[in-house]
Amino acid sequence: MKKIIIAIDGYSGCGKSTTAKAVAKALRYTYLDSGAMYRAVTLYFLENHIDTSESEEIDQSLREMEIEFRHNEADGTQQVYLNGVNVEREARGMEVSAKVSEISKIPQVRAALVEKQRSLGSNKGIVMDGRDIGTVVFPDAELKIFMKADTLIRAERRQRELLEKGQRVSLDKVQENLESRDEQDSGRSISPLKKAEDAVELDTSYLDFNEQVLRILELAKERMD
Repeated sequence: MKKIIIAIDGYSGCGKSTTAKAVAKALRYTYLDSGAMYRAVTLYFLENHIDTSESEEIDQSLREMEIEFRHNEADGTQQVYLNGVNVEREARGMEVSAKVSEISKIPQVRAALVEKQRSLGSNKGIVMDGRDIGTVVFPDAELKIFMKADTLIRAERRQRELLEKGQRVSLDKVQENLESRDEQDSGRSISPLKKAEDAVELDTSYLDFNEQVLRILELAKERMD
């Protein structure tokens, strides 16, 4: 079977990342979390008090950043590292969540990360999830999925994720954050969140995890023949 690129886009809390990881594992493909890359940049900007109105300061920061993924042997996951430090937990926090859409709109940030993502996927055999993977990063991907789900269901899922990481956040606050990100991501002028014309839409509101993974694997195998 030929190797392909699987691009999974959609709203936060639809299960993109967990589904993409499972699909990659089943196919023995590499999983790349584009959202974690933007979160790492956002974390760096927050920790270093970067003035996002200063173009040169942004460019300098991007030159100083090294973002990579390393395999965690203990649990089999890939975790994001920023300048050699594991920032998986910090990058998933609510402070970063509140700012990541804003930082993601910055042209220099998007250009730098899209270039990095394309380089990582140059040999195919990858599964990448995000918001503009099928429309911008890999417009020629053999399989494009666009995931969506009811907002309240997404908020409940995200709250459970945060609780598992030891972060207690009210459901209202989580839902408010998701709705704000939806609006920002869909309305931005650069690489907005939208369904690619040739993407397969997958509503995960009432699908269990195994059902959504199997559906994507079926579609992938059709394109690998």
